Amino acid sequence: MSLHVPGRVYLVGGAVRDRLLGLPPGDRDHVVVGSTQAAMEAAGFRAVGRDFPVFLHPDTGEEYALARTERKSGRGYRGFVVDADPAVTLEQDLGRRDFTINAIAESLDDGALVDPFGGARDLQARVLRHVSPAFAEDPLRVLRAARFMARFAPLGFEVAPATVALMRQMVEAGELEHLVPERVWQELRRALSAARPSAFLATLRACGALAVVLPEVDALYGVPQRAEFHPEVDTGVHVELVCDMAARIAPGDDLVGFAALTHDLGKALTPAHVLPRHIGHEGAGVAPLRALCERLRVPTEHRLLAEAACREHLNVHRFDELRAETVHALIARCDGWRNPARIRQLARVCEADKRGRTGHADDAYPQAAALCRALEAALAVRTADLPPGLTGPAIGEAMARARVAAIAAATGKR
Repeated sequence: MSLHVPGRVYLVGGAVRDRLLGLPPGDRDHVVVGSTQAAMEAAGFRAVGRDFPVFLHPDTGEEYALARTERKSGRGYRGFVVDADPAVTLEQDLGRRDFTINAIAESLDDGALVDPFGGARDLQARVLRHVSPAFAEDPLRVLRAARFMARFAPLGFEVAPATVALMRQMVEAGELEHLVPERVWQELRRALSAARPSAFLATLRACGALAVVLPEVDALYGVPQRAEFHPEVDTGVHVELVCDMAARIAPGDDLVGFAALTHDLGKALTPAHVLPRHIGHEGAGVAPLRALCERLRVPTEHRLLAEAACREHLNVHRFDELRAETVHALIARCDGWRNPARIRQLARVCEADKRGRTGHADDAYPQAAALCRALEAALAVRTADLPPGLTGPAIGEAMARARVAAIAAATGKR
């Protein structure tokens, strides 16, 4: 026997949007019109919303939220007063949403669409458009617009000019300065997991938001590189290409994506008289990377891989020139013996860097396979393979020698 929902129920948001786009279904969210928290709990739903009434279906675990309106009461994305009175209409609930393509509802009774803001039309036109001027009340929506573009740009979506203008006004009003780091990181992480992270950067940059949330990345735009190595010249453009290549090589891997985004931060610090060369940019990039990670409270594993990529990417590019001992030292610096997955991810980041250049997207990058081959050969060495009778530091020294020999044998190095 199915559970009775006390009220009129509609499927809303991404589930409706993605079905209309022909995309695989994701989470199913519902809005309930004409009900109360007491009625929902009496019907068996479990309340989970802290700031507004959201409930979980006891059997499916899907979310059901009471129709509500929101009124701005302070700065930032938390400053809202919520009204979930049973008299709130579906149209009022849809009117508080961010984009027209997310403000479409589908009746569970007869499948009819309720689309008061032209979301289906904007889906067909491939336009990301804000629902109302109330969009400006929530600064997180600027990042959401950019993150949606990272997902939907491959489908031909563009942000409506009026929405870009409104986002720019929000930035200029200082609204983004009230975002908490965890929410910025959450949006960035999801964008880096999408198909075209460059659209996230480009959207933020178009409205001036990139300089606020990721100033270390924004500083790369306009910084020249040597054209014979980087036909795209502009370092910011290069980073966009690298991020998109990382999404192609390691789809959905935000660890690789974050390291790709930040691997060249040191180039923004190159003295003008040295340009377009970037001597020592690898080491120079570690300080701004750590500052970014500290500010956004980036998880440790993301930071450590990003630091390894920042510091080591040129060494990996020169893999053929490295001696076996040097390769062993590189793996050790990256803590590869305890965390071999980091070396494999580093190889992907470096491949994305090399192929993330205009005209080089389909280049071969044998260094990635060679580095991984060296790692696997070294990891195959066991303590049982060492000479008997060793104690103390001698065990570690013998293990290092054996690993170097294994790397040499696997890669043909000296």
